[in-house]
Amino acid sequence: MIQESGRTVTDHVVEATSSDLVRLAPSSSVEDLVKRSFEFLLEREPPESILRRFRLADIERYFPEYPDVIGD
Repeated sequence: MIQESGRTVTDHVVEATSSDLVRLAPSSSVEDLVKRSFEFLLEREPPESILRRFRLADIERYFPEYPDVIGD
């Protein structure tokens, strides 16, 4: 975690599979799905609380509403 101009910058490794894309956002790119997934997470928790390494499918375990909110 790095403080940069009053912002917190964190690094994460996210696994996104083609089945995640088909299931969650079939008309989006993987990049867009990951970006929207981080926006979803940041609306619910601070950056330093987001796991450093996770699969997109893991988000639903913590936030059951994720597929409904993130879907196209």
